[in-house]
Amino acid sequence: MQANNKTVVKSMQILTLFIKHPKLTFTEMMEYSGVPKTSLHRMVGSLEEMGFLTKDEQGYYSLGLLFLQFGQLVANRLDIRNIAKPVMEALRDEVEEAVNLIVRDGNEAMYIEKVDTLHPVRLYTSIGRRSPLYAGACSRIILAHLPEKEQEEYITQTELAPIGIGTITDQKKLRNVLKEAKEKGYTISTSELENFTTSVSAPIVNHQNEVVAGISVAGIEARFQGDRLPFIIQKVTEAASLISEKLGYQGSLK
Repeated sequence: MQANNKTVVKSMQILTLFIKHPKLTFTEMMEYSGVPKTSLHRMVGSLEEMGFLTKDEQGYYSLGLLFLQFGQLVANRLDIRNIAKPVMEALRDEVEEAVNLIVRDGNEAMYIEKVDTLHPVRLYTSIGRRSPLYAGACSRIILAHLPEKEQEEYITQTELAPIGIGTITDQKKLRNVLKEAKEKGYTISTSELENFTTSVSAPIVNHQNEVVAGISVAGIEARFQGDRLPFIIQKVTEAASLISEKLGYQGSLK
């Protein structure tokens, strides 16, 4: 049984290589994974036979169509995506900026849905992208609503490393920004994940009064100036409230 468990772990180790690499040769898989040639050959053969991997004419391996089927099942069962998507599209049309939907995954935030702006100059984010909870408006709005003890443990145990020129790397400042975000019901970030960009985010709450996601409008910093910023804040918070209502929340978001 233990040997079988090791095989499963090593197989997952191989599959996770394709998160960062769309295609890999057998030699590259062996180099990146450190799995011996004989064992790797056996596992790759099994994964290919089951449909988890596919091999093209040039000898490159990639994830098989089975993952597309699994991915679609997961996507369909994430109700929040189906509920939020029409609201996100309407928000995009109103503010003419990209709209993102993010959920917590451990000590990170993960993008699970996005609606792109039609502007030629835009931010390029992708579903599945991750960011630390302390950086970026959409990540931080989730951190702001964690229980105080859990939030403090995260702050004290996490290295607040700079990502963009505006990333908050001071614990005291982060605590103040989190407190303000919870009080106001939204948060703003500038150049935290990418330089010269701005993001405005508000929390999404479910029927159990739990913050389960964050919705944000993000774009080039120059388009979030003057009267545009209050307008975007209003529209983001309204969209968050609407999605929350559709999830069964009956309270009042700020």
